[in-house]
Amino acid sequence: MADASAVVVEEHLDVLTKTGEKTGVSKPRGAVHRDGDYHRAVHVWIFAESTQQLLLQKRADCKDSWPGQWDISSAGHISAGDSSLVSARRELQEELGISLPRDAFELMFVFLQECVINDGTFINNEFNDVYLVTTIDPIPLEAFTLQESEVSAVKYMSYEEYRSLLAKEDPDYVPYDVNGPYDQLFQIIRQRYVNINMSNLHHFIFFILLLKLTDLSDADKEALSLIIKAAKVMDDIFYLQVWESNPALRDWLNVNADASEVEKSKWKYYMINKGPWSCLDENQAFLTTKDSAVRLIPEATKTVSGWKGLEYKAAFPTLKPPGANFYPPDMDKMEFELWKNKLSQQDDATSFFTVIKRHSEGFSSSDHTISKTSHLADTGDLFTVPYSTEYKYFLTKAAELLHKAGDLASSPSLKRLLHSKADAFLSNDYYDSDIAWMELDSKLDVTIGPYETYEDSIFGYKATFEAFVGIRDDKATAQLKMFGENLQVLEQNLPMDNAYKSQDIHVAPIRVIRLLYNAGDVKGPQTVAFNLPNDERIVKDRGTSMVMLKNVSEAKFKHILRPIADACISAGQNKLVDFDSFFTHTICHECCHGIGPHTITLPDGKKSTVRKELQELHSALEEAKADIVGLWALKFLIRQGLLPRSLEESMYVSFLAGCFRSVRFGLEEAHGKGEAVQFNWMFEKGAFVLHPNETFSVDFTKVDDAVESLSREILTIQAKGDKGAASLLLQKYCKLTPPLKLALQKLENIQVPVDIAPTFPLAAEILQQ
Repeated sequence: MADASAVVVEEHLDVLTKTGEKTGVSKPRGAVHRDGDYHRAVHVWIFAESTQQLLLQKRADCKDSWPGQWDISSAGHISAGDSSLVSARRELQEELGISLPRDAFELMFVFLQECVINDGTFINNEFNDVYLVTTIDPIPLEAFTLQESEVSAVKYMSYEEYRSLLAKEDPDYVPYDVNGPYDQLFQIIRQRYVNINMSNLHHFIFFILLLKLTDLSDADKEALSLIIKAAKVMDDIFYLQVWESNPALRDWLNVNADASEVEKSKWKYYMINKGPWSCLDENQAFLTTKDSAVRLIPEATKTVSGWKGLEYKAAFPTLKPPGANFYPPDMDKMEFELWKNKLSQQDDATSFFTVIKRHSEGFSSSDHTISKTSHLADTGDLFTVPYSTEYKYFLTKAAELLHKAGDLASSPSLKRLLHSKADAFLSNDYYDSDIAWMELDSKLDVTIGPYETYEDSIFGYKATFEAFVGIRDDKATAQLKMFGENLQVLEQNLPMDNAYKSQDIHVAPIRVIRLLYNAGDVKGPQTVAFNLPNDERIVKDRGTSMVMLKNVSEAKFKHILRPIADACISAGQNKLVDFDSFFTHTICHECCHGIGPHTITLPDGKKSTVRKELQELHSALEEAKADIVGLWALKFLIRQGLLPRSLEESMYVSFLAGCFRSVRFGLEEAHGKGEAVQFNWMFEKGAFVLHPNETFSVDFTKVDDAVESLSREILTIQAKGDKGAASLLLQKYCKLTPPLKLALQKLENIQVPVDIAPTFPLAAEILQQ
């Protein structure tokens, strides 16, 4: 018998701002609805794919809002401190007796419901996370276990019929405005079953990268096989970093790729993007949950004779998660900052090499039971997990392979790199291994580990795993030594106030390689070069190092930049677009990542970094800086007599053609954003000119000033850590203006590829030996 003196504690809810961010305050549920506070709830819809029906529940007559009316399959408030997904799973279990894993829930959209009922005593200002669970067939009604205090009955109904009843404001149904935001539910279901357009495949040209291993020793060839295997492990980690259920979707699409030409196209485009979102289309989904894996969970409901159990489609969000799989999907910036500010060691939260988890989600994706959890009073629901723990299975495997390769490698510096990187995978301390990478002097060139932060579009803190394996081009490498040796000279002459200039710029080693294999974060448009590491400690202590992928650059120039120039550059300047100018500017772009502001002093005297201050804006602004300051640096080196004057005009015209190439990557991608800013600035200043015949040219009398003024603008923003100014610059110039649209449409009409999709037959051959 229950203790008669027991007191029922009223549920508390987190109070939100009008824009949906946590305030750090919680209140009892009754007080929230009395005062009209903004708060969060979940809506969970169950959709039967075979019958195109939604499950509806009839609200219990005792409910204080909309009693006895038909409503969402399952819904409820998100209790204070709880996460959205935990709440969605719990409500479904409590109200209907259905226990499903996390990958059954597709977050479709967030719906703000603002209304007043019960004669003004119940004010509902509610942000609702709307989820869809897609089952293959309707769940038998006898399989449900209804919570009598919440639900009196359930039924299935065609989603179109249900929408029609809502449109008619039928009094038996809880009202939702289907002419407003909630119509997204019906639009998403309707569009899901329209044939997928895979025409974007033509934006990529599949290109075979061929090279010979004649200069490698037998020991290095044996080590190479192990290194490629370790690189493939970076793929496994990256798929997981993009999105929790990405590996399962990859495996499902692979198994079904031979079912039809359409399925094969899905698989090809998925492999280019390494996820279901198109890099070239502002990360729009090109697949839907309809295309996903089918899972059977016999124990999800009560057992029903003759029924094998609940089958569902593994879901993925239509909108690409801005924090990838580094943060809880329902975490917002305010929650992160409130939590971070309570930590004694804030560096763990902003580290390149940690993920952020919730205590309230302390279960695996295969767990089917949910219970409310207590939260740590001192730091709240969030906590950090080092990469070495989060990806332990994969990193242990990669470390073993690298240690074996290190034992075989003939070059002492390569031995050191492979062993130190293997150790770093397990210790989560990458400092020594990145120094070893910078000092690598080997014919066999290897870059492997967590580096770039583009996937983290919330803050730009978290690094993704990648790998590049190539053969060093000794002749080309020797020719580029001058660039690395002049970084301090470039720093001292940068177009920004002297107070912001560093006196400690290090000589940057530059290596030119021919790419043999890449893996991990190499999705969509392919890089032609990279400047690493990004760790500001190493940049301050030792500078950076650059790797140029010459065979990738050659392929891009031949198949993409040259056709762009033929279509978009005026006849008088067309011939100025050449490979040497394109490749030399790429070198300067990478050099300029290593100069300019990195570690900065804020107005209050506090030390910080540009990355931490600009957060999610950093990547786009840094790419724009490297590009435009790289152009300034070329002109400076020409004036110093270190580069031939023959580059003076060709570098500007090749850069103009390159703007059209990079903007085609999309304005959700850092390089595309940066290029749009540069083109629009230059066009506004009259440095780029559009002619009546719809071709473009460079005004050589105005281009120098335009390049210098934009360089000064970006460098100063970075030096001050001025996120507000960075935001204003991007808002004004990061857009598809009419001149850009004209050029892009012309290139689309003649089907110039956007980028190459490399294949690596030699690597495949090595792995088969």
